[in-house]
Amino acid sequence: MQVLRDRSSSRSFSSGKLPLQMLSNLLWAAFGINRPDSGKRTAPSAMNWQEIDIYVATADGLYLYDSRGHQLQTVLAEDIRVLTGLQPFVKEAPVNLIYVADFSRMGTTASQQDKELYSAADTGFIGENVYLFCASEGLSTVVRGSIDREALAKAMKLRTDQKIILAQTVGYPKK
Repeated sequence: MQVLRDRSSSRSFSSGKLPLQMLSNLLWAAFGINRPDSGKRTAPSAMNWQEIDIYVATADGLYLYDSRGHQLQTVLAEDIRVLTGLQPFVKEAPVNLIYVADFSRMGTTASQQDKELYSAADTGFIGENVYLFCASEGLSTVVRGSIDREALAKAMKLRTDQKIILAQTVGYPKK
């Protein structure tokens, strides 16, 4: 109940880096595998498509969260945080999560409208897990939709069947 009381959005972040263990815990809470026997996750996924990928933008580069290995895979060795949103704080905050739907995992029978609806809902579940984790750890966070998706997708080298849904900034509160 306390975490739900503490859950909030904040757009004020310190530039201090998150310790690797905290980032690891954050990503597991977001969409990690909590049932290894089935591969199911900490957040629900429509039809168990598990179509949402979490990209992590930091000052050190862009990474893809591999939930099966619970590790980060390097995508780019450059700081693209400024591209993760239109708000000024995104370039200074230590972590920007980018939620990308991979429509190729959603089968051929789902309509485009269903793919967009379910991937948006699934992103919402993951984002709320991040909110609750941040509340439990005293971190600030905010989900954002103000993104130049075309520019960011190009920088991330996404395929045409991958779509940026939302981004979420995470960091220590600015004092």
